[in-house]
Amino acid sequence: MADGSDPGQMSEQWSEIVARMNEQMVEGMEASTEAQAEFVESWIGAFESIDQEQYAAEGFEGSTEAHSIWMDAAEETAEKMAAAASGEDVSPEEVRDLWLDSANEAFKEVISTDAFASMTGGTVEDVLEMREAVDESAQSTLREFGFATERDVREVGERLVELERRQKKVERGLERLDAIEAKLDRVLEHFEEPS
Repeated sequence: MADGSDPGQMSEQWSEIVARMNEQMVEGMEASTEAQAEFVESWIGAFESIDQEQYAAEGFEGSTEAHSIWMDAAEETAEKMAAAASGEDVSPEEVRDLWLDSANEAFKEVISTDAFASMTGGTVEDVLEMREAVDESAQSTLREFGFATERDVREVGERLVELERRQKKVERGLERLDAIEAKLDRVLEHFEEPS
């Protein structure tokens, strides 16, 4: 910070601090708003699929708590901005951390509800079913174009493992035959020797 002797330098530093703080706050708010919008869209989509009043009430309560946390964060941010404008030393990191902590707290309020767990479970199930359908379609398309499918590659791998196992078994058998042949040779040599 400036030593207070040059008002121009002090004003410039103050402008830099406020600009950084505003920039970080805007970035944090934009990211937060985008995350909230995506979450709300997902929530509404999942919420439409559930018609149980209990989940609806609990989900609304979680959303209300999250909204309250966001409002508290906005209020505290306004206080920090006012404090910075009156000359107090407020770092941009404080404002950023305030928004990040609030985001974590708000999302924790929403995702800790049974309604969220139920909707998430349904969504995961839908995604897994969709993925299975896409995988089957991809395998079918590969087969139609004459490419090896995942199933084909696995089958070839299993066959190679089986061939290796058999090859080792044959090699062990050949080693035994070689040992037997060597013994027979010694026996024959023994009988061929003049007595």
